[in-house]
Amino acid sequence: MREYEMIVILHPDLDESAFKDILDRISGWITQDGGEITKTDIWGKRTLAYPIRKQREGQYVLMNTRMNPQLGAVLERNLRYIESVLRYLIIAK
Repeated sequence: MREYEMIVILHPDLDESAFKDILDRISGWITQDGGEITKTDIWGKRTLAYPIRKQREGQYVLMNTRMNPQLGAVLERNLRYIESVLRYLIIAK
């Protein structure tokens, strides 16, 4: 198991329940395959450096995780299909 840092930028107009639902879905994918989330830090709404899908703001979430390296590719594939996710980045610590 390796340590990873994942930053997800979500659509700025999500309400509280939809925002929590997406975070629960992401954490479910990680814990389902034996990984664990060590820290979740919600940075809140911030201005983007450039517009993404006509949005100038996004809700930032930082997650520190421990998971198998194979899970990174599966997680990226799943994040690509969530329409409310504007951008994501998974890096090894």
